[in-house]
Amino acid sequence: MIQFTLIFASILGGLTVVFGAFGAHLLKRILNEEQLKSFETGVKYQMYHAIVLLLIGFNFDLETASEKYMMYSFMLGVLLFSFSIYGLVISSAKNKKLTFLGPITPLGGLFLIIGWCFLFYSILNIDF
Repeated sequence: MIQFTLIFASILGGLTVVFGAFGAHLLKRILNEEQLKSFETGVKYQMYHAIVLLLIGFNFDLETASEKYMMYSFMLGVLLFSFSIYGLVISSAKNKKLTFLGPITPLGGLFLIIGWCFLFYSILNIDF
């Protein structure tokens, strides 16, 4: 479970650099200011949570149910939140907006919030 979390986090972090460069160099030409800011928001949240998943992988056993829920909530949240933003931005730039992605973004945000709540709960249950 720990290795899976660390691998997922490292892939997510690596993709963040790729997407950030993609946005800064290629998409900058075709996106307006608002679209570029939205894309950058997806990139930022992806990187923040890649780092969080690394910290979780190095600091938790990931054996309890709450720790597993925490990890899965962060993973699912990033995929739904950031990747739906990427899809919305790129599709709207091509005038073929994938509107079905609109409701997915806040659902991803909800999973991120749930992950943070499980993190808080897990920290409270650590014996110091």
